[in-house]
Amino acid sequence: MFFKSQSGKEKILSLYNKKLKELQIDYTEKLVETKFGKTNLIIVGDVSLPPLMLIHGTGGCAPLILESFPNLASKYCVYAIDVLAQPNKSAENRLDMKTPDYGKWLIEVIIKLRITQVTLVGFSFGGFISLKALEFNETSIKKVFLIAPVYIVNGNPIKGLFKMFIPLKKYIKSSNNKYLKKVINALFTEYDDFAETFMGTTFLNCNMDFSPLPIISAQKANLIKTPITLFASENDIMFPGKKMIKRAKKVFPSLKEIVLFSKSKHVPSNKDFILIEKNILKGEI
Repeated sequence: MFFKSQSGKEKILSLYNKKLKELQIDYTEKLVETKFGKTNLIIVGDVSLPPLMLIHGTGGCAPLILESFPNLASKYCVYAIDVLAQPNKSAENRLDMKTPDYGKWLIEVIIKLRITQVTLVGFSFGGFISLKALEFNETSIKKVFLIAPVYIVNGNPIKGLFKMFIPLKKYIKSSNNKYLKKVINALFTEYDDFAETFMGTTFLNCNMDFSPLPIISAQKANLIKTPITLFASENDIMFPGKKMIKRAKKVFPSLKEIVLFSKSKHVPSNKDFILIEKNILKGEI
């Protein structure tokens, strides 16, 4: 199970609902049954507008990624999905990253929603899920925006171990906030109190997946035809921006645009998220 206890799950869902309320948006919450588990979505915007699916990263949830993109619903019907086995309202089933399952799951959700010509916006692990969906069946996907995605390159494992994983293990063992701050400072360009509280609560109350992150093969990447826009962060210790861009240019024939954030860590700054949002919106006139 993803949650260590029922009380831990309740703490996380309380924070989830608090953030959703803080957003002060009109939304519909929808539960979609899939063969991989129940999947929760927050739907914002007019359903007659082009569909866009927002996919958060590890340790995230739909309200948090919606907060980063407050204006997308002006041009899109936004489907913010709660990824399986994460601190949110979807099922706790963790899928195997080495199989096509995450892609199959996302495509099944899209089919069940009866939407086509979908724009995917995937951050971090959400980028991995987006690429897995393209590998599996890209017919219902119009274009993809990847933000510091998992699955193209990995960073220096020694640097990651000392800057992130050792402090994370120490935090889980001790609940000492000084270790949490080290982890967050390694990952976030900037963060607020809520992000710190949500991450800390997640690390203490959830079984995190520390298995190695796979890399897409050149052969699979070469088969993708859907237009891709890539946002990379130069100071990302997990997926270094320049290294990512170099490989993406080699393996993705459908790569349309690249943006490198020179001062950002893995989680971009609010200013960078505004630039990402503007880039997404410029495609929908």
